[in-house]
Amino acid sequence: MPTTETPDRLTEQELVERWRAEELERAGYPPQAAFELAARTDVDLHLAAELLTKGCSTELALQILL
Repeated sequence: MPTTETPDRLTEQELVERWRAEELERAGYPPQAAFELAARTDVDLHLAAELLTKGCSTELALQILL
């Protein structure tokens, strides 16, 4: 049976991006910034979270990561 995309079914990439965004929000990023970072495959999730835990502001962390 061929796999077809339907509006109510997310792709694996979308599921991963959603999970990454949730983790980034949990780390302290605002929702829009978390969504933007989650979609970027060149942004290391652990580094992004670590920047905030070490006292970096979200604004500065975004400048570093983006």
